[in-house]
Amino acid sequence: MKPFHSQDRHVVRLEWGPTGGRALTTYAAERGESVIAVVLDVLSFTTCVSVACDRGLTVYPYRWRDESAQRFAAEHRAELARPRSHAHDGVSLSPRSIRDAPADLKALVLPSPNGSTTSAVLAESGATVVAASLRNRAAVGHRLVEHLRAAAGTSGRPPAIVLVPAGERWPDDHTLRPSAEDLWGAGAVVEAVVARLEHQAGPLLLSPEAELALHAWLGVAHRVEDALAASASGRELIDIGWPDDVEIAAEVDGSERVPVLRDGAFVAAGLLADGRPEG
Repeated sequence: MKPFHSQDRHVVRLEWGPTGGRALTTYAAERGESVIAVVLDVLSFTTCVSVACDRGLTVYPYRWRDESAQRFAAEHRAELARPRSHAHDGVSLSPRSIRDAPADLKALVLPSPNGSTTSAVLAESGATVVAASLRNRAAVGHRLVEHLRAAAGTSGRPPAIVLVPAGERWPDDHTLRPSAEDLWGAGAVVEAVVARLEHQAGPLLLSPEAELALHAWLGVAHRVEDALAASASGRELIDIGWPDDVEIAAEVDGSERVPVLRDGAFVAAGLLADGRPEG
Protein backbone atom coordinates (compact mmCIF):
# COMPACT_ATOMS: atom_id res chain seq x y z
CA MET A 1 0.00 0.00 0.00
CA LYS A 2 1.23 3.48 -0.83
CA PRO A 3 1.65 5.79 2.18
CA PHE A 4 -0.47 8.51 0.58
CA HIS A 5 -3.48 6.15 0.65
CA SER A 6 -2.91 5.13 4.26
CA GLN A 7 -4.32 8.23 6.04
CA ASP A 8 -1.43 7.68 8.47
CA ARG A 9 -1.12 11.35 9.39
CA HIS A 10 -4.38 11.01 11.31
CA VAL A 11 -5.60 8.91 14.23
CA VAL A 12 -9.16 8.25 13.00
CA ARG A 13 -9.25 6.91 9.45
CA LEU A 14 -11.93 5.53 7.15
CA GLU A 15 -12.03 3.19 4.20
CA TRP A 16 -14.80 1.16 2.60
CA GLY A 17 -15.42 -2.57 2.67
CA PRO A 18 -13.16 -5.56 3.30
CA THR A 19 -10.58 -4.59 0.67
CA GLY A 20 -10.13 -1.00 1.81
CA GLY A 21 -10.38 -1.88 5.48
CA ARG A 22 -7.79 -4.63 5.15
CA ALA A 23 -5.40 -2.29 3.34
CA LEU A 24 -5.51 0.35 6.09
CA THR A 25 -5.40 -2.05 9.03
CA THR A 26 -2.57 -4.14 7.57
CA TYR A 27 -0.51 -1.03 6.83
CA ALA A 28 -1.01 0.34 10.34
CA ALA A 29 -0.33 -2.99 12.06
CA GLU A 30 2.87 -3.52 10.08
CA ARG A 31 4.06 -0.08 11.25
CA GLY A 32 3.65 -1.20 14.84
CA GLU A 33 0.46 0.72 15.58
CA SER A 34 -2.25 -0.83 17.74
CA VAL A 35 -5.31 -0.86 15.51
CA ILE A 36 -8.99 -0.85 16.42
CA ALA A 37 -11.15 -1.45 13.38
CA VAL A 38 -14.78 -0.38 13.71
CA VAL A 39 -17.15 -2.22 11.35
CA LEU A 40 -20.40 -0.51 10.35
CA ASP A 41 -23.17 -2.43 8.58
CA VAL A 42 -26.19 -0.54 9.85
CA LEU A 43 -28.78 -2.39 7.71
CA SER A 44 -28.38 -4.80 9.23
CA PHE A 45 -25.39 -6.89 10.45
CA THR A 46 -23.93 -4.62 13.13
CA THR A 47 -27.40 -3.61 14.31
CA CYS A 48 -28.12 -7.34 14.70
CA VAL A 49 -24.92 -7.77 16.70
CA SER A 50 -25.88 -4.84 18.93
CA VAL A 51 -29.34 -6.27 19.63
CA ALA A 52 -27.83 -9.70 20.28
CA CYS A 53 -25.27 -8.32 22.74
CA ASP A 54 -28.06 -6.50 24.57
CA ARG A 55 -29.53 -9.95 25.16
CA GLY A 56 -26.20 -11.41 26.26
CA LEU A 57 -25.80 -13.54 23.15
CA THR A 58 -22.55 -14.62 21.56
CA VAL A 59 -22.50 -13.88 17.82
CA TYR A 60 -20.24 -15.74 15.42
CA PRO A 61 -19.87 -13.87 12.12
CA TYR A 62 -19.54 -16.24 9.18
CA ARG A 63 -18.64 -15.35 5.62
CA TRP A 64 -20.65 -17.93 3.70
CA ARG A 65 -24.20 -19.24 3.79
CA ASP A 66 -23.60 -22.82 2.64
CA GLU A 67 -23.25 -26.30 4.11
CA SER A 68 -20.11 -25.25 5.96
CA ALA A 69 -22.15 -22.72 7.92
CA GLN A 70 -24.37 -25.47 9.30
CA ARG A 71 -21.33 -27.49 10.35
CA PHE A 72 -19.76 -24.41 11.93
CA ALA A 73 -22.93 -23.72 13.93
CA ALA A 74 -23.07 -27.31 15.15
CA GLU A 75 -19.41 -27.21 16.23
CA HIS A 76 -20.06 -24.08 18.27
CA ARG A 77 -23.43 -25.20 19.64
CA ALA A 78 -25.04 -22.16 18.12
CA GLU A 79 -28.15 -21.50 16.08
CA LEU A 80 -27.57 -20.70 12.42
CA ALA A 81 -29.50 -17.63 11.30
CA ARG A 82 -31.81 -18.33 8.40
CA PRO A 83 -31.98 -16.32 5.19
CA ARG A 84 -34.11 -13.27 5.91
CA SER A 85 -36.52 -14.16 3.09
CA HIS A 86 -37.39 -17.45 4.87
CA ALA A 87 -37.41 -16.28 8.41
CA HIS A 88 -40.53 -14.48 9.53
CA ASP A 89 -40.84 -17.44 11.93
CA GLY A 90 -37.20 -17.74 13.01
CA VAL A 91 -33.93 -15.94 13.66
CA SER A 92 -32.29 -14.29 10.65
CA LEU A 93 -30.21 -11.28 9.65
CA SER A 94 -33.04 -9.22 11.13
CA PRO A 95 -32.70 -7.24 14.37
CA ARG A 96 -36.39 -7.78 15.06
CA SER A 97 -36.05 -11.56 14.75
CA ILE A 98 -33.14 -11.55 17.22
CA ARG A 99 -34.98 -9.32 19.67
CA ASP A 100 -37.99 -11.65 19.53
CA ALA A 101 -36.00 -14.91 19.65
CA PRO A 102 -36.68 -17.46 22.42
CA ALA A 103 -35.10 -16.76 25.81
CA ASP A 104 -33.02 -19.95 25.70
CA LEU A 105 -31.01 -18.76 22.67
CA LYS A 106 -27.39 -18.35 23.77
CA ALA A 107 -25.26 -18.24 20.63
CA LEU A 108 -25.90 -17.33 17.01
CA VAL A 109 -24.01 -17.84 13.76
CA LEU A 110 -24.75 -14.87 11.56
CA PRO A 111 -23.69 -15.19 7.91
CA SER A 112 -23.41 -11.90 6.05
CA PRO A 113 -21.62 -11.09 2.80
CA ASN A 114 -20.82 -7.59 4.05
CA GLY A 115 -20.53 -7.17 7.81
CA SER A 116 -19.41 -10.71 8.64
CA THR A 117 -16.91 -10.85 5.80
CA THR A 118 -15.49 -7.45 6.67
CA SER A 119 -15.16 -8.42 10.34
CA ALA A 120 -13.26 -11.61 9.52
CA VAL A 121 -10.91 -9.88 7.09
CA LEU A 122 -10.08 -7.13 9.58
CA ALA A 123 -9.35 -9.62 12.35
CA GLU A 124 -6.95 -11.44 10.01
CA SER A 125 -5.21 -8.11 9.37
CA GLY A 126 -4.14 -7.70 12.97
CA ALA A 127 -6.85 -5.37 14.25
CA THR A 128 -9.11 -5.55 17.28
CA VAL A 129 -12.56 -5.51 15.68
CA VAL A 130 -15.56 -3.65 17.12
CA ALA A 131 -19.11 -3.74 15.74
CA ALA A 132 -20.79 -0.32 15.71
CA SER A 133 -24.22 0.86 14.69
CA LEU A 134 -26.36 3.87 15.39
CA ARG A 135 -27.71 2.03 18.45
CA ASN A 136 -24.36 1.90 20.22
CA ARG A 137 -22.35 4.66 18.57
CA ALA A 138 -22.00 6.70 21.79
CA ALA A 139 -20.82 3.66 23.74
CA VAL A 140 -18.31 2.80 21.04
CA GLY A 141 -17.10 6.40 20.90
CA HIS A 142 -16.64 6.43 24.68
CA ARG A 143 -14.54 3.25 24.58
CA LEU A 144 -12.42 4.57 21.74
CA VAL A 145 -11.67 7.78 23.62
CA GLU A 146 -10.76 5.81 26.76
CA HIS A 147 -8.36 3.77 24.63
CA LEU A 148 -6.79 6.88 23.09
CA ARG A 149 -6.32 8.53 26.46
CA ALA A 150 -4.80 5.40 28.00
CA ALA A 151 -2.49 4.90 25.03
CA ALA A 152 -1.28 8.50 25.25
CA GLY A 153 0.64 7.61 28.39
CA THR A 154 2.50 4.70 26.85
CA SER A 155 5.56 4.52 24.62
CA GLY A 156 5.45 3.54 20.96
CA ARG A 157 3.47 4.73 17.99
CA PRO A 158 0.09 6.38 18.49
CA PRO A 159 -2.87 4.04 17.99
CA ALA A 160 -4.96 3.91 14.84
CA ILE A 161 -8.75 3.80 14.69
CA VAL A 162 -9.96 2.58 11.32
CA LEU A 163 -13.65 3.02 10.57
CA VAL A 164 -14.84 0.51 7.97
CA PRO A 165 -18.32 1.06 6.54
CA ALA A 166 -19.07 -2.32 5.01
CA GLY A 167 -21.34 -1.11 2.23
CA GLU A 168 -23.52 -3.37 0.10
CA ARG A 169 -23.04 -5.41 -3.07
CA TRP A 170 -24.45 -4.87 -6.51
CA PRO A 171 -26.19 -7.93 -8.07
CA ASP A 172 -22.88 -9.28 -9.41
CA ASP A 173 -22.01 -10.04 -5.72
CA HIS A 174 -18.55 -8.51 -6.17
CA THR A 175 -18.86 -4.79 -6.81
CA LEU A 176 -19.08 -2.65 -3.68
CA ARG A 177 -22.05 -0.31 -3.39
CA PRO A 178 -21.19 2.43 -0.88
CA SER A 179 -24.29 2.86 1.27
CA ALA A 180 -25.57 6.02 2.89
CA GLU A 181 -26.50 4.33 6.15
CA ASP A 182 -23.00 2.97 6.76
CA LEU A 183 -21.44 6.37 6.05
CA TRP A 184 -23.88 7.91 8.54
CA GLY A 185 -23.00 5.23 11.08
CA ALA A 186 -19.30 5.98 10.72
CA GLY A 187 -19.97 9.68 11.11
CA ALA A 188 -22.08 9.07 14.20
CA VAL A 189 -19.15 7.26 15.83
CA VAL A 190 -16.81 10.09 14.81
CA GLU A 191 -19.15 12.64 16.41
CA ALA A 192 -19.14 10.64 19.65
CA VAL A 193 -15.33 10.60 19.67
CA VAL A 194 -14.95 14.30 18.88
CA ALA A 195 -17.53 15.34 21.48
CA ARG A 196 -15.59 13.54 24.24
CA LEU A 197 -12.16 14.81 23.21
CA GLU A 198 -13.34 18.42 23.12
CA HIS A 199 -10.33 20.73 22.63
CA GLN A 200 -8.06 17.76 21.88
CA ALA A 201 -9.94 17.07 18.63
CA GLY A 202 -7.53 18.95 16.38
CA PRO A 203 -6.76 18.55 12.68
CA LEU A 204 -4.50 15.54 13.24
CA LEU A 205 -7.34 13.53 14.77
CA LEU A 206 -9.59 13.00 11.75
CA SER A 207 -8.55 12.10 8.24
CA PRO A 208 -10.50 13.94 5.52
CA GLU A 209 -12.34 10.68 4.85
CA ALA A 210 -13.44 10.42 8.49
CA GLU A 211 -14.34 14.11 8.52
CA LEU A 212 -16.54 13.58 5.46
CA ALA A 213 -18.47 10.89 7.32
CA LEU A 214 -18.94 13.24 10.28
CA HIS A 215 -20.47 15.94 8.08
CA ALA A 216 -22.70 13.39 6.35
CA TRP A 217 -24.03 12.29 9.73
CA LEU A 218 -24.63 15.82 10.98
CA GLY A 219 -26.81 16.41 7.94
CA VAL A 220 -29.29 13.69 8.97
CA ALA A 221 -28.85 13.42 12.75
CA HIS A 222 -32.10 15.32 13.36
CA ARG A 223 -34.15 12.99 11.09
CA VAL A 224 -32.51 9.60 11.38
CA GLU A 225 -35.50 7.31 10.91
CA ASP A 226 -36.77 9.19 7.86
CA ALA A 227 -33.30 9.24 6.32
CA LEU A 228 -32.80 5.50 6.85
CA ALA A 229 -36.23 4.73 5.41
CA ALA A 230 -35.51 6.85 2.33
CA SER A 231 -32.07 5.29 1.68
CA ALA A 232 -31.72 2.60 -0.96
CA SER A 233 -31.13 -0.10 1.64
CA GLY A 234 -33.98 1.14 3.81
CA ARG A 235 -36.41 1.18 0.92
CA GLU A 236 -35.39 -2.37 0.06
CA LEU A 237 -36.10 -3.64 3.56
CA ILE A 238 -39.43 -1.86 3.76
CA ASP A 239 -40.49 -3.09 0.33
CA ILE A 240 -39.76 -6.73 1.19
CA GLY A 241 -41.63 -6.54 4.48
CA TRP A 242 -39.08 -5.66 7.18
CA PRO A 243 -39.89 -2.08 8.24
CA ASP A 244 -39.25 -2.93 11.91
CA ASP A 245 -35.59 -3.53 11.12
CA VAL A 246 -35.22 0.00 9.83
CA GLU A 247 -36.90 1.35 12.97
CA ILE A 248 -34.58 -0.64 15.24
CA ALA A 249 -31.54 0.54 13.28
CA ALA A 250 -32.68 4.12 13.99
CA GLU A 251 -32.59 3.65 17.81
CA VAL A 252 -29.71 6.10 18.23
CA ASP A 253 -27.80 5.46 21.48
CA GLY A 254 -30.27 2.78 22.47
CA SER A 255 -27.52 0.43 23.62
CA GLU A 256 -24.53 0.83 25.93
CA ARG A 257 -22.89 -2.43 24.85
CA VAL A 258 -19.70 -2.55 22.78
CA PRO A 259 -19.37 -5.82 20.84
CA VAL A 260 -15.72 -6.84 20.40
CA LEU A 261 -14.61 -9.75 18.24
CA ARG A 262 -12.80 -12.21 20.51
CA ASP A 263 -11.81 -15.74 19.47
CA GLY A 264 -14.02 -15.49 16.41
CA ALA A 265 -17.15 -14.26 18.18
CA PHE A 266 -18.64 -10.90 19.06
CA VAL A 267 -19.21 -10.45 22.79
CA ALA A 268 -19.90 -7.34 24.85
CA ALA A 269 -16.50 -6.31 26.21
CA GLY A 270 -14.30 -3.35 27.07
CA LEU A 271 -10.94 -2.51 25.53
CA LEU A 272 -7.56 -2.51 27.23
CA ALA A 273 -5.09 0.33 26.72
CA ASP A 274 -3.33 -1.55 23.92
CA GLY A 275 -6.60 -2.07 22.06
CA ARG A 276 -7.09 -5.72 23.01
CA PRO A 277 -10.45 -6.82 24.44
CA GLU A 278 -10.69 -7.27 28.18
CA GLY A 279 -10.81 -10.78 29.56
